[in-house]
Amino acid sequence: MKQQDSSSPDNRLTTTRGYVQKEHGAKVRRWVQTMQLRPDSTLIEEYRHRHAQGQIWPEILQGIRDCGLFEMEIYIHGTTLVMICEGPEDLVWEDAMARMAAGPRQAEWENFMSEFQDCCKGQRSDEKWTMMDRMFHLYGQEG
Repeated sequence: MKQQDSSSPDNRLTTTRGYVQKEHGAKVRRWVQTMQLRPDSTLIEEYRHRHAQGQIWPEILQGIRDCGLFEMEIYIHGTTLVMICEGPEDLVWEDAMARMAAGPRQAEWENFMSEFQDCCKGQRSDEKWTMMDRMFHLYGQEG
């Protein structure tokens, strides 16, 4: 099946090819979080649009990089979002989120997004998203 880039106008095609990951040349720690969107298809379409390539404010992208993360990906299924973040092994999540929250326009961005998210206006990113627990990983299995 043809893989569709998330920046294309219609990014809802299902792919079975997966997503190529960038190599960072160091041990990487991963954090996985979830959040719910409001159950309104018009709002969800607008939320997708605001996260399309070229739509996210440059200060937000720079703030993600400046807090120490190598990568951030958001996946969607219905009203459920899953965010995967990767950073260096020694990154302290709480410190990174505090740095990101203090970044230029970050609070404005969080409020801008809150109309779509099942959260309260004025919450920081790390207050909106719920950290998920890993319950399985293949490379940790005997065999």
